[in-house]
Amino acid sequence: MATLRRDGRVTALQRLGCAGLAGALSLSVTAPLELLTVLAQVGTWHCRRGLRSAGLSLCRTEGVRALWKGNLTACLRLCPYSALQLASSRRLVTLFMDELGHVSHWRAIMAGSLAGMVATVVTYPTDVIKTRLIVQSRLEPSYQGIVHALYKIYHQEGLRALYRGVSPAILGAVPFSAGSFFVYISLDKIWQEPIVRFTPLQNFINGCVAAGVAQTLSFPFETVKRKMQAQSPWLPHYGGVDVHFTGMADCFRQTVKNKGVLGLWSGLTPSLLKIVPYFGVMFSTFEFCKRVCLYRNGYIESPLNYKLTPGVDQSLHPQELRELKLLRRENFEPRKSALEN
Repeated sequence: MATLRRDGRVTALQRLGCAGLAGALSLSVTAPLELLTVLAQVGTWHCRRGLRSAGLSLCRTEGVRALWKGNLTACLRLCPYSALQLASSRRLVTLFMDELGHVSHWRAIMAGSLAGMVATVVTYPTDVIKTRLIVQSRLEPSYQGIVHALYKIYHQEGLRALYRGVSPAILGAVPFSAGSFFVYISLDKIWQEPIVRFTPLQNFINGCVAAGVAQTLSFPFETVKRKMQAQSPWLPHYGGVDVHFTGMADCFRQTVKNKGVLGLWSGLTPSLLKIVPYFGVMFSTFEFCKRVCLYRNGYIESPLNYKLTPGVDQSLHPQELRELKLLRRENFEPRKSALEN
């Protein structure tokens, strides 16, 4: 069983800012691996000789900056996506709770998956734009930027094009949830101790393993989604997609027919390689930002560690602590006499 816990010493705005900065930094650090993953999934000509050759050829033809194509879109998408996912997740977890405020790991994972689906559907057009910016050439770009891509796709291909591939994205949440649940129900057996006693390092390893298993199981749906996002008759070579298809089912069929079953897992290697640095940078950045917020709120002595400030009630919320400090200052501040005035 699990409970819904949140550190009340940090405000909601500070928490969202910490998560946004941590997510943007981790996305930027692992952007080249994400780009290679998308190119391999779509099947562009860059990946015909392997992922290493794909990165080198891309740098030679389009420059090193090409490794970060679409990263700005991914970072801008992060804030609304995270806000929607967090709000939906908390709402769903509350609905899944029992009378004592507990929720099982299975229900917590289901709530997280459903929240992710809600956030995915609402922000899906930005994911389509990110894929289009990645597969296009910087030397002869079809889109001049995020706004231009949104405008051009909408006017040339219609509103439905901005949601092309949303079906496999939603269906992929099922094996993703199953993989996450399979890992989490096995954690106490793997570590041979209760989940509540896990150290931060163990939780980090658990998160990486769960993400790796879940991503591997749902990767075929991710591959089909990327192909559907990239394919367009308005782009050179139909967006560089290695197979042509008429829909989701036909995309699965054509990929297996032309590339084999393993073709559905093209790009899995860089996708798995980015998990550790992604979560490592994200967790470490979030924790440091949180320490800065706790220091500014007056709960710890230094942003470099978690040493608590003596005499501070850690159960108080930031506004309550500020009001208490203000009250103490007013009570102990020497009053000026009438003669001084």
